Amino acid sequence: MDGPDRLWLDGCAGPGGKAALLGALAAERGAALVASEKQPHRARLVARALNGNPGPYAVITADGTQGAWQQGAFDRVLVDVPCSGLGALRRRPEARWRRRPEDIAGFGPLQRELLRNALDAARVGGVVGYATCSPHLAETRAVVDDVLRGREDVEWVDARPLLPGVPELGDGPDIQLWPHLHGTDAMYLALLRRTA
Repeated sequence: MDGPDRLWLDGCAGPGGKAALLGALAAERGAALVASEKQPHRARLVARALNGNPGPYAVITADGTQGAWQQGAFDRVLVDVPCSGLGALRRRPEARWRRRPEDIAGFGPLQRELLRNALDAARVGGVVGYATCSPHLAETRAVVDDVLRGREDVEWVDARPLLPGVPELGDGPDIQLWPHLHGTDAMYLALLRRTA
């Protein structure tokens, strides 16, 4: 990543597990974390998870589609978007009975808006991670491709080198993990860098 590394954003921070990890990693690097969560009760869970974190952090109750921050303010942004959760069926098999095909389409507009605002929140040279616990293309690569269409200020970053020793990560630059190959939920990650 080019330039300073002082301020990180977790744009969908609830319930706080990711934020606690990010806060510790940010502190190791001398950076501060802003953990944003739209729902007040989930923001309280984030604050509880970050309690005792060694580095500077702030928990805010804000809608990630609105951006309660200055554009270009963050060096790193993670947006782990709300999704169908189909990637977690190995841990929550009963969820398969609560989802319908139209549910996936229903998440799309929110996912795209969260990613757009995450990209706008990153400074030039900053990196945005788009993550979801879904293997469905409509929630993963299609969202990223749609948001990047017409944007010339963003480039893909190959995420595969960040997981050394993890086999069968595909052609990249994004990563789709699979329960039967990786022993994880079916998680997706795309890394994007602001270039202008």
